[in-house]
Amino acid sequence: MGQADGMGNFYRRRPIWSLIIAIAVAIVLWMIFAPWPEGLVDALGRKKIFLNAVFGGITLGALYFLVASGFTLIFGLMRNVNLAHGSLYLLGGYIGYEVSDATGSWLLAFPVVFVLVAGLGLILQNQVFRRMEGEELRQTMVTIGLSVVIADIMLWIWGGQSYTILSPEWLSGPTELPIVSSIKSNGETVYLRYPAVRIAILVAAIVIGLAMWLVLNKSRLGMLIRAGVDDREMLAASGVRIQYVFLAVFAFGAGLAGMAGIVGGTFQSLSPGEDTRFLLASLVVVIVGGMGSIPGAAIGALIIGLSEQIGLVYAPTYSVVFTFLIMAAVLAFRPQGLLGTVR
Repeated sequence: MGQADGMGNFYRRRPIWSLIIAIAVAIVLWMIFAPWPEGLVDALGRKKIFLNAVFGGITLGALYFLVASGFTLIFGLMRNVNLAHGSLYLLGGYIGYEVSDATGSWLLAFPVVFVLVAGLGLILQNQVFRRMEGEELRQTMVTIGLSVVIADIMLWIWGGQSYTILSPEWLSGPTELPIVSSIKSNGETVYLRYPAVRIAILVAAIVIGLAMWLVLNKSRLGMLIRAGVDDREMLAASGVRIQYVFLAVFAFGAGLAGMAGIVGGTFQSLSPGEDTRFLLASLVVVIVGGMGSIPGAAIGALIIGLSEQIGLVYAPTYSVVFTFLIMAAVLAFRPQGLLGTVR
């Protein structure tokens, strides 16, 4: 897939940009961990507002990563722009709501949703997309039709109201992080308090991302997937039954999107239209990070999540514009994505 060397190549070919990025990261880290001088407080407001925007962006990026990582694998391996991916996200959220509401178990909803939505992915790949292999445009148009059908079915079953999945009691309320949010006039240090469920979701996203990276780089299945992303025709010519690889990747991507729906329904909400929102977010993340790259999806999701949340706090009128400016800049200067490879 070339993703292991993608960052190193970027540093070697663009040392100036690498230096700018490193300086920007250092500034952000200083703003997070160091006490703010009065001039910075006057310019940006209280540090707590900035920290909430940053952590909101990071946790939103974790959600975007869960949705987009499966999307980018399907896109990279199968050349299939699955425009029904957002519908799978929303369907997983609705099913997760029903499971957690019926059983009272938030954790049980994750394996149940993964199995059910991954099973739907298997059916779609085996019965629909396999019959149109090599016809990318036709497959894309079919996914549009599927997304409309699935959206209408969900609207028929769950109606137009919003649903929220309740987090378990042991994750309710805020938790204190070792980050200084302010210093009182008497010298007392105040630490940032942030919702525990969002921290747990962030940790889970990091664990899932590391597990996916290990599978892709250390296992035979990962080797086949990486080979398929780099040169699908050569992999098929080598005698590998690539349809099985397609089935595994599509099912996993669909199941991961379904579990992301539970996450989204826990700290946001589930309602008609969320499928389109997260589909567009996945497309932007894939464009920014690079097709078929899991580290690229992580970096792209983090950038988009931060730009959205910080933009909402400091420039709410133009917050949506920032995302598309980032995408336009990447397309202009590195059209294959930050960690993508030239094909």
